[in-house]
Amino acid sequence: MSKKGTRISAVRTTAYTHSESDHIQYGARTAVGSQLKYGSVLRSAAADWSVYPVGTIFQIEGTPYIYQVDDYGSALVGTNTIDIYQPTRAHMNAWGVRHVNIRVIRWGSKSQSLAIMKDRQKYDHVRKMVQRIQRS
Repeated sequence: MSKKGTRISAVRTTAYTHSESDHIQYGARTAVGSQLKYGSVLRSAAADWSVYPVGTIFQIEGTPYIYQVDDYGSALVGTNTIDIYQPTRAHMNAWGVRHVNIRVIRWGSKSQSLAIMKDRQKYDHVRKMVQRIQRS
C-alpha cells in the first residue's frame, strides 16, 4: 500500500468537530499542533497513524477536496476509519458515517508519526499506534 495514487475502496469515514467533548481540550488544533483545516481545497482528517501515517494526502472520489492526515483519535486506533474534520456539529452530523473510495495522493511518514508520538505514550491509544508502526 505504498504506491502513489493508490485507490482504496469502501473506506469507512466518520466526522468530528473541535467542539466535541473529547476534542474540546485541544480546541481547533490538530495532533501536530496546527490549526484544523476546512478550506476550499485542503481539509484536515484524523486516522490511526499506523494505517494512514501523518502527512498522508488523499482525495475522496467525487469531491474536489484534498484531505491531509494531521490528527488522530483514540476511537480510530485499530480501525481503518478516517475521521473527516467538520467545522460545526451540524456539518459533523450531516456527514454521519459514509463508506467512500479514496485516492491516496501521497503517503505520509511513519518516522514522522513516531517522532510526534514519542513523548505521548502514556496514552494507551498512542502506545498502540507506536507499537503497530514499529512492528510493520
